[in-house]
Amino acid sequence: MSDPERPTPGAGVTGAAVFSDIADRYDRLNSVLSLGRDQAWRRKAAAHLPAGHVLDLGAGTGAGKPALGERWITAVDPSLPMLERNAADRRIAAVGEHLPFADDAFDGVFSAFVFRNLTSVPATLTEIHRILRPRGAAVIVDLSRPVGRVRRELHRAGSAVLVPLVGRLAGSPGEYKYLDESLDKLPPPEELFGQGPLTLERTWRMGPLGFVYAAVLRKEAGQR
Repeated sequence: MSDPERPTPGAGVTGAAVFSDIADRYDRLNSVLSLGRDQAWRRKAAAHLPAGHVLDLGAGTGAGKPALGERWITAVDPSLPMLERNAADRRIAAVGEHLPFADDAFDGVFSAFVFRNLTSVPATLTEIHRILRPRGAAVIVDLSRPVGRVRRELHRAGSAVLVPLVGRLAGSPGEYKYLDESLDKLPPPEELFGQGPLTLERTWRMGPLGFVYAAVLRKEAGQR
């Protein structure tokens, strides 16, 4: 396996240095924070991807690879320390806002626990639309506050205690404070993806109180 290709110049990912600093323990801590359910959430969402060539956007250390099965995977992430731990055959250091690929290059795009850390969601969706083949699908999994005021406030109170506590135990209190704050960064997925260049086919919620969402987006035939 060759070394990952170097980053593409341009817009970065908010908090990219955060993930480089905790690369050696990021996946283990995510498993703890998700009560061991993160892989199940990835598998359920990835089942909606087509076969063929899939871009794992924000692939990190490769935690999403088992969920993608036998598909041909290109792993993209801005963090070289994360990519160096990724077992994908093709690894490219780049950001979602500037993807170094030709138009219509991929059958699918998978992205798990990444979108709330992007510098620009609209620019990234435009790039995903460009590189997807017609009728290709993008499947997004991420965290957000639950739906409903009571659930949302319960979750906000709990995560404000739990996430920094895990961060202190991991020796990374500042990094995990950022991860908690990022939960309030974006609107619900129906609003976030409803007006973009891709057609939003469906969304669903997972996890305690529904704090994890999945979304399936489609590039319609004939779109350029």
